[in-house]
Amino acid sequence: MNNESSIFAPSDDPLRVTLLLLPDSSMLSLASTLDPMRAANRLARRPLFSWRIVTPDGAPALLTCGVPVPAEARFGRELEGDALIVVAGFNQDRHAGRQTLTLLRTVARRFRAVGGVEAGSWLLARAGLLDGLAATTHWEDLEDLAARFPEVNVLPDRFVIDGRVFTSGGASPTFDLMLQLIRSRSGYALALEVASVFIYDEAHAATDAQPLVSLGRLAGHEPRVAAAIRLMEQRLDNPLTTAAIAKRLEISVRSLELLFKQALGMGPGTYYLRLRLQAARRLLLDTRLSMQVVAVRCGFGSHSAFSRIFRQHFAVSPSGYRRAHRLGR
Repeated sequence: MNNESSIFAPSDDPLRVTLLLLPDSSMLSLASTLDPMRAANRLARRPLFSWRIVTPDGAPALLTCGVPVPAEARFGRELEGDALIVVAGFNQDRHAGRQTLTLLRTVARRFRAVGGVEAGSWLLARAGLLDGLAATTHWEDLEDLAARFPEVNVLPDRFVIDGRVFTSGGASPTFDLMLQLIRSRSGYALALEVASVFIYDEAHAATDAQPLVSLGRLAGHEPRVAAAIRLMEQRLDNPLTTAAIAKRLEISVRSLELLFKQALGMGPGTYYLRLRLQAARRLLLDTRLSMQVVAVRCGFGSHSAFSRIFRQHFAVSPSGYRRAHRLGR
């Protein structure tokens, strides 16, 4: 696990990258893949990277924000190069059918390395390219990926490099991954310069876990609240009591409630419930899990209790919310 592939070795040769971009991808994930290479070329004043964008049918890929990204070519078996990176988001199973997966297995052999960004990991797994390897995907899908592909060692890391295959969990982890690629090939100084172009404080290692909640400055401003939130996100399916969280933090319940109200404007119990409901909303939108499974995963004792509380907060039942808003993933 985590053996760096040859593209992550020091080299002065330009790296030829092909991006297979699927519709319903995130613009931020695409930018996190492309812009570090562009900046590296500009700062080095020579072409350290070259890239082209292809799509399954050669048509522009319509991203989740509604912006179409033109393709240079259609994804075909004639493609070859150094790195093939699959960028995908919602509806990856609909946008990449059996024919695309068969082609992906064939084309992958013509590249020195293959990568998956966000839901791109799912395509690699569906194509059998992750069998026996360690990999990651967006934190929302880690459990489902592991359940569907037991032959893959699914890790909660920000990004994973295993042999010639690399995967990342989303936009920010992909930026970290690309900085690692630049650092490995061209040195630490250039990677720092690239990070500085985007005013990006590189503070994450590959093996850092993907957080459910991005705490930002809160961890430094009020570390006890941040620690409490981390405990909450680890126990969505079996929620801790406020007293249990306070005990683990070695403070009183009263102090914990005061800290939460000062930092977030609400008590820890209210925040915890909100966190679980937000997780439930994501599962309703982005998975086909039954209502009972969603209820259990988010710490509600029964489908009826989940439905009642969900309706109280969102003025619609969980099934009604799914019908009205789901993205059809």
